[in-house]
Amino acid sequence: MKIYNTLSHRKEDFTPLKEDEVKIYVCGPTVYNYFHIGNARPFVVFDTFRRYLEYRGKKVAFVQNFTDVDDKILARARDEGISSREVGDKYIEEYFKDAGALGVRKATFHPRVTENIEEIIAFIGALVEKGYAYEQGGDVYYDTEAFKEYGKLSGQDPGELKAGVRVEVDERKKSPLDFALWKAAKEGEDLRWDSPWGEGRPGWHIECSTMAKKYLGDTIDIHAGGQDLIFPHHENEIAQSEAANGACFANYWMHNGYITIRNEETQESEKMAKSKGNFFTVRDILKEYDGEAIRYFLLAGHYRSPIEFSRELLEQSENALARMRNAKENLDHLTEKSDLPFTEEERDALEKLDAHREKFIGAMDDDMNTADAIAAIFELIADVNKRTRGGASKEFAAGARALLLELTNVLGLLEEKGRDGDGTDEGEEAELKGLIEERGKARAEKNWARADEIRDILASKGVTLKDTPQGVQIIREKS
Repeated sequence: MKIYNTLSHRKEDFTPLKEDEVKIYVCGPTVYNYFHIGNARPFVVFDTFRRYLEYRGKKVAFVQNFTDVDDKILARARDEGISSREVGDKYIEEYFKDAGALGVRKATFHPRVTENIEEIIAFIGALVEKGYAYEQGGDVYYDTEAFKEYGKLSGQDPGELKAGVRVEVDERKKSPLDFALWKAAKEGEDLRWDSPWGEGRPGWHIECSTMAKKYLGDTIDIHAGGQDLIFPHHENEIAQSEAANGACFANYWMHNGYITIRNEETQESEKMAKSKGNFFTVRDILKEYDGEAIRYFLLAGHYRSPIEFSRELLEQSENALARMRNAKENLDHLTEKSDLPFTEEERDALEKLDAHREKFIGAMDDDMNTADAIAAIFELIADVNKRTRGGASKEFAAGARALLLELTNVLGLLEEKGRDGDGTDEGEEAELKGLIEERGKARAEKNWARADEIRDILASKGVTLKDTPQGVQIIREKS
């Protein structure tokens, strides 16, 4: 397997620290609002990478943090008239709802900053003791000039960075590139803890270094996140962790590309960001589109390439996903109803389908090329559709179905779950089953009016029924 390592700027063979175990840390959300579709991309991309590693037999320790200490959280708490802790609790709960709807599984660990303050203070203390950090009036800053490799991830020269820093001069800092590890408490802030430097709260960058060490150790296999985190966040994490631990922080760095959106005035693509106000929350998009279709949209291109957000592309994703679902339901139908014999020709054809698995694995092994992996799935579907057009045995259908689900489930697709991501939507399925059974009874009783009425009800739900020699086949157009 090869992955593109941001640190070396090239594809490298992936060799984990332990042969059958992989330690991954992915930067999670700052929990002050619903997350937008740009935020969703790393959640889906690295959930898929985790699934693939597990598919290939690896045991994955996957950490995704929640940043619940931040100026934005303090502001939200003031606006809503609740505590900062309540803001964090609220939007962590909402995160799991929306992430679940996209098929994102829970991490092995979801640490919160507020639950790791003691460890953060100890980490900062170690940096001060080793001469990599200094205290000024209750604030503690990291001394970037003390870490000689500062800039190695982003490939930027510290001297040039200093010249280009666009911040007001802060006389408390030795260098404009120095960043806060601990911030002295301000009046009215309810996020504050005692420390050797007085009451205050952690800076942003220190939390990930601390929690990666606590849950995964001094050196991890992969650190991942959005492209926008390369500098300064991930650069600062390297400086902190390697200075404190005296070891390489992460052997591989993976970063996904931006979600862009077209500016209607300039007709140019811009990065989607809350700061620009040009974003769409996943919560709002889910009102119009199926969660798996959104996931498909996020995986349809290579994870390092930008994707332009548009309703046209979401519609295309829904249509592509409908093709996958129809192929599965055709195989479901044959597996349950077919009475054709399993021939030697079918046995050979079933074995030849393994070539699609190999093509899928080849794509995913090449820096997780989900676009080519999806193409391999559609080639499988085309082969199976051609083979089953005139009918097929239960055995062939069951084997083809198993392979289809094996591959799509790696991508988090066709998982037969409801929008909350917690399992099958039993209520909706029961309703459809009841309508189909009622239609069959109406037809048996020659109550054609009722049978046609039920057919129309099902059509309004995106479900059509096809009468075949093996019985009624259910075809879903969209979820």
